Amino acid sequence: MRQIILDTETTGLEVQRDHRIFEIGCVELVNRKPTGRHFHYLLNPERAVDEGARAVTGIDERTLLDKPRFGDIAAEFLDFIDGAEIIAHNAAFDVGFIEAEFARAGFGEGLLAARCRVLDTLTLAREKFPGQRNSLDALCRRLGVDNSHREQHNARLDANLLVEVYLALTSGQGQLGFADEPGALQALAARAVQLVTRPRILRASAVELEVHAARLAAIEAKSRACVWLRLEAVQP
Repeated sequence: MRQIILDTETTGLEVQRDHRIFEIGCVELVNRKPTGRHFHYLLNPERAVDEGARAVTGIDERTLLDKPRFGDIAAEFLDFIDGAEIIAHNAAFDVGFIEAEFARAGFGEGLLAARCRVLDTLTLAREKFPGQRNSLDALCRRLGVDNSHREQHNARLDANLLVEVYLALTSGQGQLGFADEPGALQALAARAVQLVTRPRILRASAVELEVHAARLAAIEAKSRACVWLRLEAVQP
């Protein structure tokens, strides 16, 4: 299975007010293992960065003036994510901004939904830790992921942290890694059929037979009505 862990930084929180992506970071996993492939760009959002976004990222629009626009990297980005499962924290936020950027770049609407599956780690965390704080920082602390170097938000850094958080959240799902190998599922199914159609027969040991015979004799001596002895007497 191919998965892309994704994070974005945006000029503001509301895509409906034409806020834009100014950083995108992705990490590729195959069969739950990082492949070493990354996708990372700082982007010119063609608008001002809100004060709140500047405060958490340390980046303003002047830093981004010489960076490519989303439209310049859109085809490369689509090629990187195409057909994969996208994993993001509060995925609806990132997906909404990405869909808006693709539409603005002339790629049409609903492109991400048509090309990729989406998994939200925030939803996973809320199911596993109901009623608790489930921000990325909170999950790092709870799951033992070192985020001491996360002084400010950064899409590439956050994507790498989310890799560790996602793997920790879903650690039970990767225990049977052999099932990803060619033919492993078929072999497992054949073994299951064999166990069902060829049940194991357990036979009594000599000691167990002696104990059984003594017990039957005691019943017969007491009641003269041991059913087991009567059945054994009529067997051919």
